[in-house]
Amino acid sequence: MAMTRRHLMSLLAAGAARRRAASAAKPEVVLDLAPGPGNPRNSEGDFIRLRDGRLLFAYTRFGGDGEDHAPATIESRSSSDGGRSWSAKDETLVAGEGAQNVMSVSFLRLADRRIGLFYLRKNSLVDCQVLGRFSSDEARTWSEPVPCTPDAGYFVMNNDRAVQLAGGRIILPVALHTSAGKFTYRGVAMCYLSDDGGRTWRRSRDTIECPDKDSKAGLQEPGIVELKDGRLMMFCRTDLGSQYVAYSDDGGEHWSSAGPSPLLSPTSPASIERIPRTGHLLAVWNDHSGATAEARRKGSRTPLTLAISEDEGRSWIRRRNLEDSPGGFYCYTAIEFAGDHVLLAYLAADKVPARLIRISMVRVPVASLYG
Repeated sequence: MAMTRRHLMSLLAAGAARRRAASAAKPEVVLDLAPGPGNPRNSEGDFIRLRDGRLLFAYTRFGGDGEDHAPATIESRSSSDGGRSWSAKDETLVAGEGAQNVMSVSFLRLADRRIGLFYLRKNSLVDCQVLGRFSSDEARTWSEPVPCTPDAGYFVMNNDRAVQLAGGRIILPVALHTSAGKFTYRGVAMCYLSDDGGRTWRRSRDTIECPDKDSKAGLQEPGIVELKDGRLMMFCRTDLGSQYVAYSDDGGEHWSSAGPSPLLSPTSPASIERIPRTGHLLAVWNDHSGATAEARRKGSRTPLTLAISEDEGRSWIRRRNLEDSPGGFYCYTAIEFAGDHVLLAYLAADKVPARLIRISMVRVPVASLYG
């Protein structure tokens, strides 16, 4: 009887441990930035860790009708416990600028310990520029804005895109959406580079055209990740059924032609960053690997999927869906690793008509990415 009781207690303890592990592996929603009166839309943002250990999250708070060119400011919230809880009130980082708005935040901790804050300033359908501000006092005050795309045109850079390479160069991946002085939906990918800590900027020597001449989207919303062999991998959204990728072996000056990747997707962006503890890459995107090519061209931005690459982006394994509502709309993810967890902040809507108005932030155990 004693052996039976011990065996039963062991089974109960094992079951409890499994339930605790399963519960710990589930994404924990830690912040929900829903719209409200006078605030019809909250849009994509980014994280930065401050030297006192706090996390800062900045995002775009829209007024007006909430459309892409409505008035907006860049606001922030802070966390003192690794992202488990967040302050309740906004603090303004960038007040309204330009003829239309400011949006699409990228933070970057620079090698000289300053913080870079990059964002779009929109004036018209032919004038959208990336600006940079810099802080030497941990985001308490900011410099005057520095033009990071000093050429005329409508440039788009997504949130959480700024990168500083191991050699010190700062690189901003952008898509140009003007041609002959007019707005065009078809994007041309390129980079803007700074080798003096963000004081001056110049365009990469190569620009990257989509190889498919019939593509209406071209190459849009590019992102960059530095690979272990020193090359850069650029990934772009297309209307061709997958993320397209191109490579540079000279710090972003020259680029290979772009081609399809294993990340099958609709016309929606991906986010890719390196997991500090393992060195593997984490991708967050709308996985349409089970859809037909026609469905990918027309598909909505669901599910929102996580995957790991152990071979520098050549293949992606351990896929799991973070969100999978059939009518959902999930995109523009910011990624921040905080201890044993990763924070993911993304636009989330359960129904397509309400798509780009609400931010959901979740906290996911890094171990569960491999489970």
